[in-house]
Amino acid sequence: MDLDSATEELFRLRPEEFTAARDRIAAEAGRAGDRELAGRVKALRKPTLAAWVSNLLVRERPDEAGALTALGQGLREAHRKLDGGALRELSRRQRTVVASLSREAGRLAAEAGHPVGGEVQREVEETLHAVLADAEAAQEWAAGRLSRPLTAVTGFPGVAPDAAEQLAAPPAPAGSASGAGRGTHVTDLAEARERRRRSEERRERLERVREEERARQEEWSRLREEADRADDTERAAHQRVEELTLDLDAAQDRLGAAQEASHRLQDRLREADHAWRAARRAAEAAESEPDLDA
Repeated sequence: MDLDSATEELFRLRPEEFTAARDRIAAEAGRAGDRELAGRVKALRKPTLAAWVSNLLVRERPDEAGALTALGQGLREAHRKLDGGALRELSRRQRTVVASLSREAGRLAAEAGHPVGGEVQREVEETLHAVLADAEAAQEWAAGRLSRPLTAVTGFPGVAPDAAEQLAAPPAPAGSASGAGRGTHVTDLAEARERRRRSEERRERLERVREEERARQEEWSRLREEADRADDTERAAHQRVEELTLDLDAAQDRLGAAQEASHRLQDRLREADHAWRAARRAAEAAESEPDLDA
């Protein structure tokens, strides 16, 4: 087995099956002498629930996944070309598609025995937005091997945020180029920038909180794996103690039987020694008696 096939096998499993299967494959590679493969398999991280749900969506709904990556490509192209009409149409489709796929991902997870809550659902949606905004994120998601949910970027590469907002907005009505209209537009842009700044600050705070949560989850997973290994070692030690205890009991039984046989033989030896000494005394006495025929 190579790394690619091992990774594919592992990321198709349910979350609770991942760690044991990963350790088994790593151990098999180690026994086969491929220490590099064993180390690289052991380094694979168990997917979070949101990542597992995202992977499940890719595997179970490949057509819908392909449609999302195609939509993302179209959105990115519209941003690069500053095509306002295409951008408005694709943005409307984006909201519909993300909402639909997010609901489908939740349904698939529930059918697989892992219903998800609001936080996981939001992480799945953010992953879908990241797929739309970034080609590398789309490629990573399409492989179905995420271990962590993806983070959506703000805006699209290569386009200024103000320009993107103006492109995605509906066309302004006729006569809006008046001085009053331009003043209102400047005010709206300032308010939009302020909202964007506050939104960015909130996003950064949320990302820090999620990063801390992910770090704590990784630590928990690591300690859980260590505890599982310790439990396995303890069970093996208990089993060995039981085996040795049985061996000791059998050895003690054999020792008791051997001691009993030895005691019996010692008694018989003493009896034989007494009989022999008595016989020898009788023989000596007989030899010392005078010969009456002489």
